[in-house]
Amino acid sequence: MKISIIGTGYVGLVSGTCFAEFGLDVTCIDKDKEKINDLKKGIIPIFEPGLESLVKKNLDEKRINFETNIRKGIKDSQAIFIAVGTPTRRGDGHADLSFVYKVAEEIAKSLNHYSVIVNKSTVPIGTGKKVYEIIKSNNKNLSFDVASNPEFLREGSAINDFMRPDRVVIGCESEKAKKILKELYRPLFLLETPILFTKRETAELIKYAANSFLATKITFINEIADLCEKVGANVSDVATGMGLDGRIGKKFLHPGPGYGGSCFPKDTIALVKTAQDYKADLGLVQHVVKSNINRKKNIFKRVKIACSNKLKDKTVTILGLTFKPNTDDMRDSASLDLIPALLKEGSSVNLFDPEGMEEAKKYFIKNNKIFWFKDSYSAMKGSDALVILTEWNQFRALNLQKVKTLLNNPILVDLRNIYDPKEVIDFGFSYFSIGRPTSLFK
Repeated sequence: MKISIIGTGYVGLVSGTCFAEFGLDVTCIDKDKEKINDLKKGIIPIFEPGLESLVKKNLDEKRINFETNIRKGIKDSQAIFIAVGTPTRRGDGHADLSFVYKVAEEIAKSLNHYSVIVNKSTVPIGTGKKVYEIIKSNNKNLSFDVASNPEFLREGSAINDFMRPDRVVIGCESEKAKKILKELYRPLFLLETPILFTKRETAELIKYAANSFLATKITFINEIADLCEKVGANVSDVATGMGLDGRIGKKFLHPGPGYGGSCFPKDTIALVKTAQDYKADLGLVQHVVKSNINRKKNIFKRVKIACSNKLKDKTVTILGLTFKPNTDDMRDSASLDLIPALLKEGSSVNLFDPEGMEEAKKYFIKNNKIFWFKDSYSAMKGSDALVILTEWNQFRALNLQKVKTLLNNPILVDLRNIYDPKEVIDFGFSYFSIGRPTSLFK
């Protein structure tokens, strides 16, 4: 079976590569000529564990190829996936679907045989219907179907998530489309992966609802962590006690500086806007959005308090810049709130991230108070405080004695709770974490 993927961003490249690994003939299409030329050489534009080697493997075995021309790229394809960006639209918070609609127009002008057009991008309810209307209006005699097949990939573990998913959701309106998409996912049928066929609108809503629920869970434990600090409770124990309840589960009960990335922030906002359009009340998700925005702004206050409210002319080291480990994605990362706030206060910042340095530099104009380092310990030397912002594995086992000798002041602000408070305090640090009052460990 031949399929095409339009868009070689995170979703498109991972999906196309994994479909090729299933044994399908895959063409990935993108207008960015430089990116396509690199991909043809096996050079990928993002960091995702295992992806580069899988791209090279399928290039060598001629199951995947890359193309800039849509007409050539979709020739003979039985399924055409739209995997372009749907960022938050400036001004009103709705998802910006201009890229999706533009691709739909180009498909209509280029396609001359039956195919299933599949929305892989995260899109609001009703987008599939609109895509159908756009294609039909531009090519009245074309036989085609439009389906929704939302992705549930986690950055940092996307290959495994695609190959061994919890479920596959497909929204389609015809038996012909269903038959093609079942064949597409046949390797997962053999693994007894649950595959849920629904209406298009239902599939579109499932993705938004799932992401908004996970964002709600993160926000809930963050607010509980704040309460723990007030009443002298330990949020780690609270989360464990909650997570042992099978109805709740332990995942996404880890307090921190707030959620970020390419999905949760924009999807929660888009769901709220969709609800408002249909005059439905989603007050809970509205609160989640507001609470998370405030949390990322307020992490600066935590650092300032840890430094006795004296940040002017001080140097703060930040370890971890990406929104989570095992990715180079900086979108909506807490570092994008913390670093400007520190600079505004008159601090200098020493920065290190194992994979996100090049992406991070795109977000910050040259500043004589921003310093970039190649490893953790170099970044700490002569610093007045150390902040752990992203829980990369290499930050979990720092030599605390060495850290203490490198810092001007032994101040450690652990915004991911990756250290044992008692151990750090016993080393002589002033230690600050989330939802675990220092008084509990003295």
